[in-house]
Amino acid sequence: MKTLFLSSLTATAVVTVTLGAASLPPIPAEYKTGGFAIGCQAYTFNRFTAFEAIEKTAQAGGKIIEFFPGQKLSKENPDLKVEHSSPQVDEVVAKLQAKLAQHKIKAVNYGVVGIPNDEAGARKVFEFAKKLGLRAVTTESTESIDVIEKLVKEYNIGCGYHNHPRRADDANYKVWDPNYIAELVKGRDPRIGSAADTGHWTRSGVKPVEALKILKGRIISAHLKDLNEFGKGDAHDVPYGTGVSDAKGCLDELKAQGFAGNISIEYEYHWDNSVPEVKQCIDFVREYGKK
Repeated sequence: MKTLFLSSLTATAVVTVTLGAASLPPIPAEYKTGGFAIGCQAYTFNRFTAFEAIEKTAQAGGKIIEFFPGQKLSKENPDLKVEHSSPQVDEVVAKLQAKLAQHKIKAVNYGVVGIPNDEAGARKVFEFAKKLGLRAVTTESTESIDVIEKLVKEYNIGCGYHNHPRRADDANYKVWDPNYIAELVKGRDPRIGSAADTGHWTRSGVKPVEALKILKGRIISAHLKDLNEFGKGDAHDVPYGTGVSDAKGCLDELKAQGFAGNISIEYEYHWDNSVPEVKQCIDFVREYGKK
């Protein structure tokens, strides 16, 4: 696959925002490591329950977590799921909050979740986020941006557009391209932006640091990854600093932008025993913060 070179200097690509994602509620300092709020996307532990994902995040040294829809809550309550549309949503939230408090982990985000293009359906997502005290939600529902903008303003909860890899057989899938996201959110409420997945950019042949520059001021959250190969769909996660995605350069750029959102480690490799490598990623950020 050819490398896609993206210029952060083109008029159509650069997004200038005066308030940006910084207008969202800050993540308290006690949940930060090396200057960043870093922890796990629970999907890293999708073969386990949400309770186990919280435990494993704590074991790896993470202080924040991003949940995803549909994960079983716990071994004790296998019929309950982390799901905004669950009829037992209040019970799920109460149990999650107790488990999070036990391990001193803060829930900050939820996704990737489909947000319906109707207010009633979309509101369920934002109500769930409000009950959990989340800073933002993550989606790829570009068709729902008008409804999302209304609810972002009402709830003061951000929304980041996530990117999976480009699809050779689907020209209509555009969110992989940071230029597309920049144009999509241009002129919108500053709490709408990118949920930047640097691993999927790497798979798409997009240099992550260049993509972050294009989305300056609009990065709500990040799935920071380092992969073993560039421009290949089957590339896999490796600990930060050992791959080709320029993890340090990404941290440098996020720091320069004053990024205040969460960095979620979504480690999609060694599924059954990824905690040691997740810990290496968190340790990398901890050491970065000492320099």
